[in-house]
Amino acid sequence: MRTAIYTRISTEKQSHDSQLVELREYCQRRGWRDVREYADVISGTKFTRAGLDALMGEVRRGRLDAIVCFKLDRLGRSLAHLAQICGELGGHGVALVCTSQGIDTSDGNAAGRLQLGVLMAVAEFERSIIQERVAAGLKAARARGVKLGRRETLSQHGARVRELLAQGLGVRAIGRALGLPVGSAHKLVQQVKAGP
Repeated sequence: MRTAIYTRISTEKQSHDSQLVELREYCQRRGWRDVREYADVISGTKFTRAGLDALMGEVRRGRLDAIVCFKLDRLGRSLAHLAQICGELGGHGVALVCTSQGIDTSDGNAAGRLQLGVLMAVAEFERSIIQERVAAGLKAARARGVKLGRRETLSQHGARVRELLAQGLGVRAIGRALGLPVGSAHKLVQQVKAGP
């Protein structure tokens, strides 16, 4: 059985180790010796990931029989993306095993495919609920008068911009003096010239 282990973490502060220990042990228990490993350090919402792209390239070349990962959300968080991956795996006859969720689509396992479909739908539902909560929280914060987004830089640099303009400096020179991009310096100069 030509097998690939896929792990993903979201940030460099996390570690692949706990996923790898479980996945390697699983492959050993199944007697799968021809095992390659693919990993990513990136958000699951990203469709393009170096490790996943390389893994799917092997699937398309017919070089794999099974993919083993810890959970479905390691592959992706959107239902559309997971469905695309699972459809492609099925089309190439590649089984998907998610060890912590008991999903195993190998050997025509109809129950495994059903469970996969249900879990994919639940994962998408959970993600949409989280998005709704975030949107509601932002709306409530705005209603309370909380200012969201980046701090206004004019209040921080306004006096210095006036001073530099009085010295005859242009936008680029002001940007260099303040350590700001030209676009930001231009905006500040325009705001100072418009004045309150």
